[in-house]
Amino acid sequence: MEAEEAEPAPGSAWLTGAAAWFIPGLGHVLQKRWGRAALMGGAVWVCFFVGMAMGGHLFDLSTENSSALLQVPPMIANLGSGALYLVSWLLDYGFKDDPAQAARATYEYGNTFLLIAGLLNYLTMLDAFDIAAGRKP
Repeated sequence: MEAEEAEPAPGSAWLTGAAAWFIPGLGHVLQKRWGRAALMGGAVWVCFFVGMAMGGHLFDLSTENSSALLQVPPMIANLGSGALYLVSWLLDYGFKDDPAQAARATYEYGNTFLLIAGLLNYLTMLDAFDIAAGRKP
């Protein structure tokens, strides 16, 4: 039994994947898959804004309180939120360590929601890519 040779993904699939990362849900909107766009993209948006409302913290490579190496994994997870993360970074919103914010009962839940938003958007992006590449119906 021979292994099948995988066909390379078309350029449009890569553009769809990039659009899906940048704006959560956009990859499915471009493919006119409205239900998936609303469900998957909407879940990312809801998780991100709920996490911010709970006082969650977005991670970057600042070394104010710990080593930069410890910041890399959660930063990669947060970066999965695409434009949501980038706009927050440009506005410097959600990155400062505020002791009053960290004392909130919902602080860690907010962090978790923000991490989940980014990781879920990576899965949403891969789903949009696979559909655009013809690997998934």
